[in-house]
Amino acid sequence: MILGKCPYCDNGEIEVRDKVARGKKVKLYACSNAHWISEDNELFELSPKASCGFRIWQNALSRYGKWLSYQEIRELLRDGSIEVELISKKYGKKIYYTKEIIVDEEYGVSVIWE
Repeated sequence: MILGKCPYCDNGEIEVRDKVARGKKVKLYACSNAHWISEDNELFELSPKASCGFRIWQNALSRYGKWLSYQEIRELLRDGSIEVELISKKYGKKIYYTKEIIVDEEYGVSVIWE
């Protein structure tokens, strides 16, 4: 499944890849020019034949109670930023709040904290 054009390279498209990380099935949204290798299914690194490193893990914001959907990735690729609802579990209560996220070359996505 193709979600959009790669923001980092000219001819790449973002595709959905099924991976297993830490024993859980998770989606990796990666450029068609990004080729990943792993010896232990824990640490993924770019292979020597990769010409692009774009990737966003579906669970990149899981510490905030958020897993990124296909639609959110499409919007992020199209618009450069989107607003998402996150959860904080402070003092034993769930607190919902909305923050903007952007594409980040190092981490995949970053939350804009104001």
